[in-house]
Amino acid sequence: MSSQGQSSAPMRVLVTGGSGLVGQAIRRVVKEEGGAKEGEEWIFLSSKDANLINKEETLAVFKKHRPTHVIHLAAMVGGLFKNMKCNLDFLRNNIYINDNVLQAAHEVGVVKVVSCLSTCIFPDKTTYPIDETMIHNGPPHDSNFGYAYAKRMIDVHNRAYFQQHGGCYTAVIPTNVFGPHDNFSIEDGHVLPGLIHKTYIAQKEGKPLTVWGSGNPRRQFIYSLDLARLFLWVLREYPEVDPIILSVGEEDEVSIKEAAEAVVESLGFKGQVVYDTSKADGQFKKTASNAKLHRYLPDFKFTPFKEALKETCDWFVANYETARK
Repeated sequence: MSSQGQSSAPMRVLVTGGSGLVGQAIRRVVKEEGGAKEGEEWIFLSSKDANLINKEETLAVFKKHRPTHVIHLAAMVGGLFKNMKCNLDFLRNNIYINDNVLQAAHEVGVVKVVSCLSTCIFPDKTTYPIDETMIHNGPPHDSNFGYAYAKRMIDVHNRAYFQQHGGCYTAVIPTNVFGPHDNFSIEDGHVLPGLIHKTYIAQKEGKPLTVWGSGNPRRQFIYSLDLARLFLWVLREYPEVDPIILSVGEEDEVSIKEAAEAVVESLGFKGQVVYDTSKADGQFKKTASNAKLHRYLPDFKFTPFKEALKETCDWFVANYETARK
């Protein structure tokens, strides 16, 4: 399904979740890399501006700013273990947020909305690589089914807005995102920032680094700044309502063990590395195809994983006191 969703007047872009990992990266690309065009206005919302779980607050903030375009990043997110404990909370809160944001966008006449999904929405039992046509082919992994189903429903929502109102609401599906301003919580964060924080502490305390799980699962990691640059392209150029996977290639997939070794190298950790196999591994792999992205942008260059990881580790060390953790 295609719908351009473009207008000739300068854009007024509202970014929900603007203080998070991807929001901060988009802010940097817009402000420091010249990503904004002349006359454009960019508004970055945080949870302090509005509680998007609340319908009235969401509509009020949309009426206040009257955006023409929306990048919707706000979500209740967490790592494997937090998802396993709170599937109901992840389901309900994210359904409320997404419904409120998309309906508020519709009510104030937003031209285009780009929402952010996740590869965890794909079926657990599937063939690889996964692509955009396979989202609804079966149940997601049991560990985070609440979050996964809530995010899947954005795709259903987008199709329904297009069918009923002709709205150009679409979504991107990034693989595992990392970078400056991530949540480096050891308990509740995602695997890479959690590893960075654990390695930092082990280095400081002169203790072994304990990696949860076997280290065998495999992931594709995308640097937040690469994702931000691609988000701007989707907002300006991507014509489809159907979602698009934003990811490095299949050949760039790494195991958690390889990721841990790269973190150890980036932080100069000299101690012992131990794998705690009593901890759950989660989904073994969710290899995604970036063939559709490659058809649109054959020349896009991703930041090499080790280079992006070194920049992230350096940022974390420099901002340790104020980083989310």
